[in-house]
Amino acid sequence: MQTMAEVNEELAWASINEVAPRIASGDLSPVMLAELMLTRIGAIDESLGAFAEVWPDHAIATAKQSESEIESGDYRGPLHGIPIALKDLVDVEGRRTSAGSRVLANNVAKRSATIAKRLSAAGAVVLGKTNLVEFAFGPTGVNTYTGTVRNPWNADRVTGGSSSGSGAAVAAGCVFGAIGSDTGGSIRMPASICGIAGIKPTYGLIPRTGVLDLSWSQDHVGPMTRRTVDCAHFLNAIAGPDTMDFTAASRNPEDFTEGIDAGLNGLKLGVPKHYFFDPDIVSSEVSKATEDAIELMASNGAEVVEISGLDFVADGRPINVVISLAEAAAVHCEMLARNADDYTDMVRSRMLPGFEISAVDYIHAQRARQRFSQAVADATSEVDVLITPSIPVPTPTVADCTPPDGSSVAPRGAELPLFTSIFDVTGQPSLSVNCGFDSNGMPFGLMITGAPFADSMVLRVGHAYEELSGWHKTRPTIG
Repeated sequence: MQTMAEVNEELAWASINEVAPRIASGDLSPVMLAELMLTRIGAIDESLGAFAEVWPDHAIATAKQSESEIESGDYRGPLHGIPIALKDLVDVEGRRTSAGSRVLANNVAKRSATIAKRLSAAGAVVLGKTNLVEFAFGPTGVNTYTGTVRNPWNADRVTGGSSSGSGAAVAAGCVFGAIGSDTGGSIRMPASICGIAGIKPTYGLIPRTGVLDLSWSQDHVGPMTRRTVDCAHFLNAIAGPDTMDFTAASRNPEDFTEGIDAGLNGLKLGVPKHYFFDPDIVSSEVSKATEDAIELMASNGAEVVEISGLDFVADGRPINVVISLAEAAAVHCEMLARNADDYTDMVRSRMLPGFEISAVDYIHAQRARQRFSQAVADATSEVDVLITPSIPVPTPTVADCTPPDGSSVAPRGAELPLFTSIFDVTGQPSLSVNCGFDSNGMPFGLMITGAPFADSMVLRVGHAYEELSGWHKTRPTIG
């Protein structure tokens, strides 16, 4: 017979898909689950640093309300009673949104973001806000103001950014899912490095009302969870039109869990060999893990199609950078003018070049983006998804990604978004799932990318791979 500690440990690492039926049947108490997560956060987050704020009173009150609703027959679905967290750039009425910066240390939201309202309506229990790179502007997770979030697999390694706290909190078994944002890879990089699932949905699928902007034309919001199917449950709760967000898609979303168990038979997996597997860019360990994943899927019903028409794809990262810098400069121009000294040296130095980008250069980048996106669509029109590594290198150390004294530039980190950022330019749905571990015991991510609004197809492939590989069952030793 299992001890209570062993039962609690199993629960901490369970997925939403496993826990939700027990909550719905009354076999598992939302209050007990919230208390378990809060206890776990209290035990390990001092060393992890994943949370910006924890709201125990709010969480327990919400969990009690969920329990009462479910007992009375008002069960709202798989997120009802599930402990989650929000990245600290998502507004919650009456709560602080600091975006990991001293500049907004006293910024209290007047109203909740659309996604926060939708998660509340779905019955989710929000435990608090997660830490992030200052203003979501950085790929490694380093934040010299709030403190750098530590990776649950190895505290000396980065978590990836900018959704560092969300990735670490999910990977460490502190929440069942968390919201992240992605402008150059900020959901998929920490998902890869922390060994979890994270999806950047199709641009516009998830409304961003009440979510702090970085680069309005490339910002995406999405979930980070232990399993791909749990990402689907999140999308069911938060996707859909929003009249307050002019970038939100007007189409009504589908049920993202429908067909997720359909497997790989008959699906065509596109593999672009030249850039994403270039040995000058990608480590041999990363390539080998990705190739092993492709082979596993091919032996289980998928057809592998080598893509030869993406020789231009390296152009995506420069387009992403120019647009991000210019739009970030527009977002931050007034705050930087008033509070330049309150920005960290690292982020201020990254933002300042945006002010040197002319209107002509910005328009040229947006036009190049249109051509680039169409060319990617044309080159991949005959496959269901693209399969690539999420990031090109094994996880670097925190020391290597922290600027040395007297400098605002770190030796490592700029290479992390080389692959993920391409699909922020195109706006395609793109998912990272765990596909093994490097020689240092750090996770690798497999990136699965589909056509615009083919989010369900991306989730189907990710779920099928997880079922075949079982890598998601491996846990870090923290806690």
